[in-house]
Amino acid sequence: MSAATTRSRTARTPAPDRLCAEAVDLARSAAEEAAAPGVVGEHVALVSEGDRVVTHYFECKEPGYRGWRWAVTVARASRAKNVTLDEAVLLPGTDALLAPEWVPWSERLRPGDMGPGDLLPTEAEDLRLEPGYTGEDEAPPNSVVSEMSEELADLVDAEDAELTTRPEATDRGSIAAVAEELGMRRARVLSRYGLHAAADRWDEAFGAKTPMAQAAPASCDTCAFLVPIAGSLRQAFGVCANEFSPADGRVVSLSYGCGGHSEAAVMPKPPKPAPHALDTMQVDEYLLRPARDGGSVPAEPDAPSEDLGHS
Repeated sequence: MSAATTRSRTARTPAPDRLCAEAVDLARSAAEEAAAPGVVGEHVALVSEGDRVVTHYFECKEPGYRGWRWAVTVARASRAKNVTLDEAVLLPGTDALLAPEWVPWSERLRPGDMGPGDLLPTEAEDLRLEPGYTGEDEAPPNSVVSEMSEELADLVDAEDAELTTRPEATDRGSIAAVAEELGMRRARVLSRYGLHAAADRWDEAFGAKTPMAQAAPASCDTCAFLVPIAGSLRQAFGVCANEFSPADGRVVSLSYGCGGHSEAAVMPKPPKPAPHALDTMQVDEYLLRPARDGGSVPAEPDAPSEDLGHS
């Protein structure tokens, strides 16, 4: 293949039409008519868009539109001498200040953004949820399942005959009652994806890989302050009830831990004080006169002394 053939097949931009290129004043007046007064700046460039079609670019002096340019496209019909106006728009340049890409509100929402009175709707096809039991799929009246349900209800009523009866929304022993007792009588329940997403989120916040758990003396599965939760997640999570723990009132992983573990440092019993050497509670008796049987001097008088013969 020759070089001439290659050049002929390459699409080339045609040279700007002379009359369209000289229509700068027409393009400026169109830009000034579309923009506010005094915001159209100098003519910066022109680009050939095709045969007898040229776009003129003017600087934009509008505050907040740094790097933007007014683009005015003019054209001329074949064999015509008059240049006509096509459009005038404001376009960003290579260094224009642009707004960030728009993100839907459902993706912008972060934990803690909701306040009192705010409503957070969930999508109909939310992957975190799946249909629950609402009673719409109950078995027909004459089916085997319905008969078994009636027998179970009679058995439950017989066992509860001694209890005080009270009106209930559903019959005891029915499928709806069992579903309500298990917490499944709801329009939608958590799906497996929703359970895994919650478990990953909780484990990331209060799990075994956190610095607090790495320095803890023991894990939460042996702590007395751990309150079990219901459902399948109780095998891996619980609620902390230690007011001095950083996870108080939070769902924590069983492999999480902190310095507030109930068995981390059991305080010893205070030592029993030794008895005082000086008893300050006993009253000592002091006699005004010494006892007759006390002391080293006898109480009886001495025998009469003999006359020593002194004059």
